[in-house]
Amino acid sequence: MYAMLVDENRNLNWSRVPDPVRKDGEVLIEVHAAALNRADLLQRAGKYPPPPGWPEWMGLECAGVILESSERSRWKPGDRVCALLGGGGYAEQAAAPEEMVMRIPEGLSMSEAASLPEAFATAWLNLCIEAGMKAGDTVWIQAGASGLGIAAIQLAGSFGAKVITTVGSEEKAGAVRKLGADIVVNRKTDDLGRVLDDTPPDIVLDCVGGPELGRHMEKLAPGGRWILIATLGGEHAEIPLRPILKRGLRLIGSTLRSRSSEVKGRILRELETRLWPEIEAGKIRPVIYKTFPITEAAEAHAVLERSENIGKVVLRLRA
Repeated sequence: MYAMLVDENRNLNWSRVPDPVRKDGEVLIEVHAAALNRADLLQRAGKYPPPPGWPEWMGLECAGVILESSERSRWKPGDRVCALLGGGGYAEQAAAPEEMVMRIPEGLSMSEAASLPEAFATAWLNLCIEAGMKAGDTVWIQAGASGLGIAAIQLAGSFGAKVITTVGSEEKAGAVRKLGADIVVNRKTDDLGRVLDDTPPDIVLDCVGGPELGRHMEKLAPGGRWILIATLGGEHAEIPLRPILKRGLRLIGSTLRSRSSEVKGRILRELETRLWPEIEAGKIRPVIYKTFPITEAAEAHAVLERSENIGKVVLRLRA
């Protein structure tokens, strides 16, 4: 088969590699579409290697058709599925543990389905499990127009939470308002600190980190939870400690990729049970910014590097 490899100059090359061999407890998927994530950019740069046992090529989520499964599996050849992967989605075939595979919600295309697993699993893990989100909470979601941001806005809204989100342009602000964001802050023109003073968040979903974390953590509501999932804004922050003590605040570091297949499988079953009916009813929807043929993966990466996307960018392998 073919997969997208990274050479010594960080160029992407569609290259022949050995076919994956399905292990016991795994399924083999014919990949029709694979969605991009910022982790792919880090992996391409040599800063985020795949977990042990996963292929060297990128791709944390895909959609396609089951080619092989075990006799006792709930999955059968021909089933349309999407999957959360530790890596390996940028390829014609992918092997994945059965528990990391989900049915495709009715009415979705392969490209739409490929955009679901990583974003919605990350949002569910951090908002529902780590932060214990409930109706009436105020949730501040960084990078609201990203694939994760759009998933998190819709997930929070479905729980009855109030959503604050930050974006980088008026075009993105309009898009996230349509998805249900209650307060939208343009980080280039608006005073974020004043907004947080007026509306203290109970939960923060933060992919930025850096100095902004230190400036704003004390603005959390009493008992607030700040979930740090990435450090796109820098790895260092100066944090005032007294407000953490006085207000019972929590700073929680969290990544999805490092979790066990068992933990990921539990999250995916919860998505199928709780969110797939919402998607099929049109109450939650995947947002695709653009699709590219797999051979144009470098151009697709450039979209994320420029932060121009509103929603997910998807690589297409088959019509």
